[in-house]
Amino acid sequence: MKHCRSNWLNNWHVKHARQVMENGGLIAYPTEAVMGLGCSPWDETAVSRILQLKRRSPGKGLIVVASNPEQLSAVVDFSKVASREEINESWPGPVTWLIPAKSTTPHWLRGQRETLAVRVSAHPVVRQLCDEAGLLVSTSANPSGCKPARTQQRARAYFGRKVDYYVPGSVGLDLKPSKIRDSLTGRLVRD
Repeated sequence: MKHCRSNWLNNWHVKHARQVMENGGLIAYPTEAVMGLGCSPWDETAVSRILQLKRRSPGKGLIVVASNPEQLSAVVDFSKVASREEINESWPGPVTWLIPAKSTTPHWLRGQRETLAVRVSAHPVVRQLCDEAGLLVSTSANPSGCKPARTQQRARAYFGRKVDYYVPGSVGLDLKPSKIRDSLTGRLVRD
């Protein structure tokens, strides 16, 4: 992996994180740049808990991460993008794309948009989690307006026992959260 320290996650931790999410729980986990806060994207109650912890408006929507593009076909319609090749070349890696959501994609993920923010992660912990549990909500582990946590200790200081499991591992070497690009226009939304 190009931007991340080597990370290997014990299989027990991956299975435990999956069980926590299957039971409606929240996890904190390392990503390329910051600690992430996540849950099953199919669990509206868990997603609501994340939005409350972050003090984030539901209208903004969330990012969903995967270990491969095929996983994302459950929630986005790749046939409507301007350049699938450009998207494929950016993954795995720290580029999030706004892609037209399928009509079946839950509103609690999209917010007030017709698109969904999605990314194929290059971080080994995220990839292992997605290989085990499938798609994963991914938002920075911090309350809105506060600096994103880059360590498990900082994430714990923000959320304590309100997060059900803190997945071991270190964040990658990227210093900024993922870029966000619009798949219909190619426009950079967040640098």
